Amino acid sequence: MTDLTPGLDARWNHVVQELHEAEKKAGRSAGDVTLLAVGKTFSAEALFECAKLGARAFGENYAQEGYSKVDWFREHHPELALEWHFIGPLQANKTRGVAERFDWVQSIDREKIARRLSEQRPEDLPPLNLLIEVNIDGEESKSGVKPDALESLAAEIEKLPRVRLRGLMAIPAPAETYEARMKPLLAMRELFNEFKKSHPHADTLSMGMSADMDEAVEAGSTMVRIGRAIFGERNYAQKA
Repeated sequence: MTDLTPGLDARWNHVVQELHEAEKKAGRSAGDVTLLAVGKTFSAEALFECAKLGARAFGENYAQEGYSKVDWFREHHPELALEWHFIGPLQANKTRGVAERFDWVQSIDREKIARRLSEQRPEDLPPLNLLIEVNIDGEESKSGVKPDALESLAAEIEKLPRVRLRGLMAIPAPAETYEARMKPLLAMRELFNEFKKSHPHADTLSMGMSADMDEAVEAGSTMVRIGRAIFGERNYAQKA
């Protein structure tokens, strides 16, 4: 394996196996849960090594870094049918580049951002898939809408022509015990089930990272976002 990502193959295989076991334990079918490889701070070449192992969906947290990776793959490996998810906070001045390059944005918490993405989505691309980020723990320092503000934002997004509301995303606060990790995840499942009553087309609940993937699958996540467990520890000094 390239020295860009030492041990990547073993880590990838371990995560894939762990995800399959979590699906089985939860009584779910293999492949029910999408594995999103989160490559922030890692190079496009490192992501390519992951793609060679089977990864087809990648998540990026930083706009400029994400742009460069999508563009690199378009230039060097246009044969790969990859899916690109923007999962970090998105500023209004960065929406155009995201609208032009990404397939999903998972971090919507303002109508303004969704509207700009809709207006800037190229006509030759399919509608941009959106998830509303929910601040399920009520953390003041964290982005995301409060649960009681979810429906009003969703109603505004549904009016936009070039985006498609697909569901919800959450980043629960870290917790030490199984019970503490499950509490916000189960709250999100309940919120998502309620959300689908008024938005029956919603099919995606994105929650679960390296530290709580198993619990998220048990709680009903349809997409887990895994970075460190796949790529190893990050060097933030190298962030683009």
